[in-house]
Amino acid sequence: MDERHPVLGVSACIWKDGQVLLVQRGRGGNKGLWSLPGGHVEFGETLSDAAARELKEETGINADLSGLVTCLDVIRNDAVGTPSLHYVICVYAGRWRSGTVCAGDDAADAGWFDPDELGNLKMTDGAPEVIAKAQLMVNGPDC
Repeated sequence: MDERHPVLGVSACIWKDGQVLLVQRGRGGNKGLWSLPGGHVEFGETLSDAAARELKEETGINADLSGLVTCLDVIRNDAVGTPSLHYVICVYAGRWRSGTVCAGDDAADAGWFDPDELGNLKMTDGAPEVIAKAQLMVNGPDC
């Protein structure tokens, strides 16, 4: 019987003045790629509390989270096709409340970006689609 289980993670898609908050990963398999701030859920922590904590740790930002955007499976296979990594990431959307962006924790850089700039960035898989969905959720269809 296989005892491995998916790892639960969270991320936050935060908006301020029409811009989205992104971090550049500083280590691991996604090093150098831009993504939404996030990380692991700690035992006994709610998903939304984990998203708020990870947001603060990675960016220095506090936000009002408005709801769950989506949950993503990130599965990587080894050379023979056997799953070697499996994350389930729950993505929350929200608006900036306070704080100045400062890359922290495992982020190499962090900043606010216009949605039109995203095509110029090397991003983690699925990030642009999740950002577009969160933008509609937070800002409405006329943004």
